Amino acid sequence: MSKITLINGLIDAHLDPADRGLAYGDGLFETILTLNGRPLYWQMHLERLTSSCQRLGISTHGLVAELEQDIKKLKADLSEFGQTSGVLKVTVTRGQGQRGYAFDSHVTPTRIVAWSPYQRDEMKPAQGVEVRLCNTALGKNSLLAGMKHLNRLEQVLARAEWSDPRISEGLVLDVDGRLAEGTMSNLFWVEQGVLFTPTLAQCGVHGVMRTRIMELAQHARIEVKMVDCPPSVLNTADEIFLANSVIGIWPVVKLADQSYPVGPVTRQLQALVEKDEM
Repeated sequence: MSKITLINGLIDAHLDPADRGLAYGDGLFETILTLNGRPLYWQMHLERLTSSCQRLGISTHGLVAELEQDIKKLKADLSEFGQTSGVLKVTVTRGQGQRGYAFDSHVTPTRIVAWSPYQRDEMKPAQGVEVRLCNTALGKNSLLAGMKHLNRLEQVLARAEWSDPRISEGLVLDVDGRLAEGTMSNLFWVEQGVLFTPTLAQCGVHGVMRTRIMELAQHARIEVKMVDCPPSVLNTADEIFLANSVIGIWPVVKLADQSYPVGPVTRQLQALVEKDEM
């Protein structure tokens, strides 16, 4: 089986062309790794999704119960075909609308739950990856910062900047030239034993794995600092790594002409995340 999609709980239903998610990107999504039929960090994803819906004024009435029913139905279908591990994409849009940006606050949101098969790449977490610095910058908007909303054109443009298969990810800055994130991941670096990550107060996604890594680091007595810095700070970093809920942690071993080791803090956090996901 290559993919299963539920729209409002129905298998292979059709999305209305008037849906505001399609028309305006008016919605949110979560991308979740499933292992042995279990969606990892499900509660954290749900919390971010519902919190973001509330920020956008998208109704959350009954949403969690409906999504959990969708997941239950999906798991039953996957079990029939012996599928247990993959990636779950949960999308919630504001729902159907008329022409124009104004919306009815009582409209029923649309739920799209899609599962695709996926196996984590074991080489990249072990050996590390090469990354580049992108020219595309992220605009600043505190009203949208942190959310995984459907407007991803900045990331699309940034990812279109390279086709070299040796480069696994691109780092993006904000319009003020400060480090933000990767096109699909959050950025961390280590200097003198301290773990740093961009603040993301004006742009970027507050990733679930980013949040969990900071929690695990603090429990392990690793000092964590959220900062606003230019990319030049990476010149003196001892370690760099990228993270999201699907890939886990990828050590960065090369950025432009500079090489980095896969260091002890990165390895420690990889081990903590691996244990956390069991």
